[in-house]
Amino acid sequence: MGNKGIKKSKFKLKPGQVDYTNIKWAPVINCVLKFEEKFLIVQRSKELNFYPEHWNGISGFLDDDRSFNQKVEDEIEEELGIKKEDITFIEMKEIFHQDAPKYNKTWIVHPVLVGVKTNKIVMDWEAQDYKWISLEDIGNFDLLPGFDMVLEKLFSNYKK
Repeated sequence: MGNKGIKKSKFKLKPGQVDYTNIKWAPVINCVLKFEEKFLIVQRSKELNFYPEHWNGISGFLDDDRSFNQKVEDEIEEELGIKKEDITFIEMKEIFHQDAPKYNKTWIVHPVLVGVKTNKIVMDWEAQDYKWISLEDIGNFDLLPGFDMVLEKLFSNYKK
């Protein structure tokens, strides 16, 4: 399921978009997709600036004037190839701060649970692998720092 041969696209700031690369406080979404009784985690590409090769949900900066749901839908389509019509629900939970001294950042994390009608994935360059798993299996993966807190916010039965 790797992404050999996929080239990293260069970040190009669009009109109205904020570049959070060198800003201390950065608002982000972290989406966990649910298909039937399984949840999607992706292994971040080694090409990414932040947390390469860690397992995570689908994440992205809240860096423009799109609505929250539009941002979630766009990230999921861009990174996974799942279209808006295959999303059954988008549910945001309690926002929290995650300090990242290594990057001189504090992430303002918006945990999001997203129901989908398909488990068919077409990854872009941002991920190098993916797995549909049960929550019990999450301990087998090298998670992005703070992803366990995303899971705690989304699932009352989640235990580290």
